[in-house]
Amino acid sequence: MDSASPKPPLVHPDVIILGGGLVGTTLAVALATHGIASVVVDPADPAVTLAPAFDGRASAVASASGRMLDAIGVGARLSGKGCAIAAIRVSDGLESGRLDFVPDAEDGALGTMYENRILRRTLFEAASNAPLIDLRMKTRAVDVVRGVAGVVATLDDGSTIAAPLLVAAEGRNSPTREAAGIAVARWRYAHAAIVGAFHHERPHGNTAYEIFYPGGPFALLPLPDDDIGHRSAIVWTVAGGDAAGMMKLGDRGFLAEASKRMGGFLGTLSAPSPRASYPLGFHHAARVTADRLALVGDAGHGIHPIAGQGLNLGFRDVATLAEVLVEGKRLGLDLGDAALLARYQRWRGLDTLMVAAATDTLTRLFGVPGKAASAARRFGISAVNAIPPLKDRFMAEARGEAGDLPKLLQGVTV
Repeated sequence: MDSASPKPPLVHPDVIILGGGLVGTTLAVALATHGIASVVVDPADPAVTLAPAFDGRASAVASASGRMLDAIGVGARLSGKGCAIAAIRVSDGLESGRLDFVPDAEDGALGTMYENRILRRTLFEAASNAPLIDLRMKTRAVDVVRGVAGVVATLDDGSTIAAPLLVAAEGRNSPTREAAGIAVARWRYAHAAIVGAFHHERPHGNTAYEIFYPGGPFALLPLPDDDIGHRSAIVWTVAGGDAAGMMKLGDRGFLAEASKRMGGFLGTLSAPSPRASYPLGFHHAARVTADRLALVGDAGHGIHPIAGQGLNLGFRDVATLAEVLVEGKRLGLDLGDAALLARYQRWRGLDTLMVAAATDTLTRLFGVPGKAASAARRFGISAVNAIPPLKDRFMAEARGEAGDLPKLLQGVTV
C-alpha cells in the first residue's frame, strides 16, 4: 500500500469468525439473532461455493439441529427443500437381522437431509441480510494477534479488525488452531469415502439405510424427489486403495457396483450425480479454547461419517458457544473472558470426546472381517432392536438430543 494512502478503518465487532462454511456462517447468524455482531472472514469465492448445480454432497441435519435453525430464522428459508428422515435401518451386510429406528408419530422425524448447496446458499443469504454480520469473502487473515486486551486481525486487503474474541471455524486443517499450539490427536483410517447421489426405481420411504461391510459402511440417505424421480445420497466407505479405481468407473459401472451393495431393494439405479472422494481420518483437539480463542466444527474435531454426526457436532458447538456468549454479554462481561471460554470448554469437551470415541469404536467393530464377527454383530443388532430403552437411547443420539442441550437445540432463543 502507498504510504500516503489513508489506513483502512478499524472495525470493532464483538467476534471475529475465521471460516465461512456451514458451521462458521451458522454461528454468525445465531449470534446476530441475539444482538452480537461479527465479521466473517473466508477465502472462498461465492461464485464457486454457491454454484447452482448439485455437486453430489448432502448432509443429515438432526432434529435438534433443525430446531436451532428454526430458532435463528434459517429453518423457514429451508422449508420444503429437504427430505425428512422418518426411519433409519441398520444391518450387517445383506444378512438377516436388522435394527430399525422408527420414532413415534408424535415425536416427528429423526432429522432432515439437505443438499449442501442448499444449506450453503440459505445460510449465505441469511448472513448477507443480517445487519450485524459483515461477510468478508475472498479474503484471508494474514496476521492475527491475540493479546491481553483483545484480538487484532490484519486481512490481505489491508484492513484491520479488532474484537474481544476470535473463533476458528476453518475446518480440520485450521491454521489458527495450529498457531495457538493446541495439541491434536489424529490418525488415518485405511478407508476413503465416496459421496454422491443417484436416482432409483422404487421410493425410499424417507428411510436412511446403513449397511455395514468389512470394507466399510454403505450409507443410503433419502433426498427429495425431483423431475426425474426418486433419489438418494450415498456415503460409501471403501478401502483406501480402491477409491481411485471407483472414481474412474463410468456411470454404468459405478451404479452396478452400488446396486450390488444394496441388493437391488430400490430397483434399477440411474442418473447419478457428480461424485467425490476423500480420505477418512480422525482428529480431536485437546482443547477447544485458548486465550481469546474458541474452536468450532472441524477445527476442534473430525470423526468418521459412520453415524452422520460430523455437521451436527459442529452445530452443537454453535448452540453452546452462542449461549455462553449471549449470557456473558448480558452480564456485561468481556466476550473473550477466560471464565466464559472455560464454560464453553467444559460444556463441549466431554461431549465431543464421547461422540468421537463412539464413532471410532463402531468403525473398528464393524470393520472386523470373518463370519464369527459378522454373527456377533447381527446378534448385537437384534438385541438392541429388542430392548426399547437401549433403542430409545440410540434414537436420542441420532436426533442430537442426548446430554445437556443448549437452549437453541431445544428450539428457543437464549
